[in-house]
Amino acid sequence: MTQQVSLQNALIDWFLKNQRDLPWRRSYTPYQVWISEVMLQQTQMERVVLYFNRWMDLFPNIHALARAPEDQVLKCWEGLGYYSRARNIMKCARILLEKHGAEIPSTRKELLQLPGIGPYTAGAIASIGYNRDVAVVDANVMRIFARIFNIDLIPDSPEAKSLHWEKAEQLLPKGQAREFNQGLMELGALVCRPRNPYCSFCPLVPYCLALKYDLTLERPVPKKRTKIIPIEMATGVLIHNGKLFIQQRLADDIWGSL
Repeated sequence: MTQQVSLQNALIDWFLKNQRDLPWRRSYTPYQVWISEVMLQQTQMERVVLYFNRWMDLFPNIHALARAPEDQVLKCWEGLGYYSRARNIMKCARILLEKHGAEIPSTRKELLQLPGIGPYTAGAIASIGYNRDVAVVDANVMRIFARIFNIDLIPDSPEAKSLHWEKAEQLLPKGQAREFNQGLMELGALVCRPRNPYCSFCPLVPYCLALKYDLTLERPVPKKRTKIIPIEMATGVLIHNGKLFIQQRLADDIWGSL
């Protein structure tokens, strides 16, 4: 058994034994995988589960979502932030209903043509929803690869991105993309964390070069801190006859559509 096959088996075995019980993992329908992946962008898992269950009660399939009023969809999304995600979901649902018979494409190429679906989301839908042999790379995957292969590059650099995707495609075991890709993301969320990683519980310890050279906390290479721009704002509360005036922000404004 080669080292690569051994790594693949170790990760998949760990995932099957330690995966969290999440609602979209119970059936792996492409629609549920798609909605969960968009919700999980920059949102904590615990909050997403609550929103996901409520969403599926209201919009159980693409037909229901495509025909729903925008205000109802945005209200259901309220609290998740980044409202452009919800608007892209609505646009996408209508395209799927009109051009794809309310079915989500299974190939990365077709998925990338849909609004709001980038390389990671396309890979997640294809691999998790359809078990297609398609790689995924997100922040968790980049962190794991940076440590396993001791990659001395800033994660957001073009060179690092290219290398991470190359590694992801090389490591992907044929016919097991669903378990392997989820295993990477789950390992990054639960074990190979940004700070205080649980190395003693990691199934990939024998393959981790950063651990071998005592560089775990230096991988990935830290990025330069983003400059914070302070904004001063005045807020008024308009009350008339016991009623509050509430206005939605303009779409191109700060925190648009909130």
